[in-house]
Amino acid sequence: MKRRDLIKGAGAGLLAGAFSTARAADLPAVTWRIASSFPKSLDTIYGGAEVFARRLEQITDGKFKIRVFAAGEIVPGLQVLDAVQNGTVECGHSAGYYYVGKNMALAFDTAIPFGMSARQQNSWMTAGGGAKLVNELLKDYNAKMFACGNTGTQMGGWFRKEIKSLADLKGLKMRIPGIGGQVMARLGAVPQTLAGGDIYPALEKGAIDATEWVGPYDDEKLGFQKVAKHYYYPGWWEGGVQLSLYVNLKKWAELPPAYQAAFECAAAEANAHMLAEYDTKNPQALMRLIKDGVKLHPYPKDILAAAHKAATELYDEESAKNPAFRKIYTEWKAFRNNSNQWLKVAEKSFADYMYSVK
Repeated sequence: MKRRDLIKGAGAGLLAGAFSTARAADLPAVTWRIASSFPKSLDTIYGGAEVFARRLEQITDGKFKIRVFAAGEIVPGLQVLDAVQNGTVECGHSAGYYYVGKNMALAFDTAIPFGMSARQQNSWMTAGGGAKLVNELLKDYNAKMFACGNTGTQMGGWFRKEIKSLADLKGLKMRIPGIGGQVMARLGAVPQTLAGGDIYPALEKGAIDATEWVGPYDDEKLGFQKVAKHYYYPGWWEGGVQLSLYVNLKKWAELPPAYQAAFECAAAEANAHMLAEYDTKNPQALMRLIKDGVKLHPYPKDILAAAHKAATELYDEESAKNPAFRKIYTEWKAFRNNSNQWLKVAEKSFADYMYSVK
């Protein structure tokens, strides 16, 4: 056994042992269900909920168990928040930007175009007041959230033909939902919303010209490299994509404080674990894709500039008519801008040098 595995195992045992000695005899057995927005085939993003459930059971000495259900097993993947809200399930693992049709401000729980990196998102949520702001909004949906995973910066999509300038986006049919899709529409593209299983055949048959998904590891699983060889970066609409556990407020209030604390600890561990998994798997997958003939391209600068302008205009327009969006956006933007000023001093200079050497 590796030393880090031994330490991790020992830590889990100490937590469970301490919990068992002090609490377990006095606490009830609880069984919940998690509805996931993701299929089991996407093992890392779906696996975030499994990591959480497993650690929660260990910490509580087996007394608090949660079973994970993949997208479609209880409710469709894009109805998870609804299922939590109405009590169909006690909790769900999903992404806030899937629900911008309810309120665009829910996207701050996940990512918005030209937003924050995974590190910044985690800082804002944990120490910068982000979780408090989002949870105030989620009260309207009878839910509260806990960060439970992050993909890191995503890729910018697969294109059947090379995109050389802003003009090449005119009339281009691209699978890209949510706010990213709204921004693409302002650039002249025709955004499409397709479920994961429908993307490959649509791209293969030419029903769409391009698609975005997550990153090399997950994209390779879906086989996009077989029908589209041009792979763009960065995913400017998804700089640090957080996944969240949504919990029904009534069910949360029924939990003993010790279970609530265990829940929060397990979610925090799963949150860190997912990003580590992607940062390990994506480099290997990217090398395989390049070996398979995939061509990497940075987005042309005129597209990035136009997209940034369009996104900023969209946020200003939404702020003017949506008080919930304006409240979160104002604080979110201040945090992002301050964070950027700090990170570019030490972090960026170090990263730029390290990325240039072997």
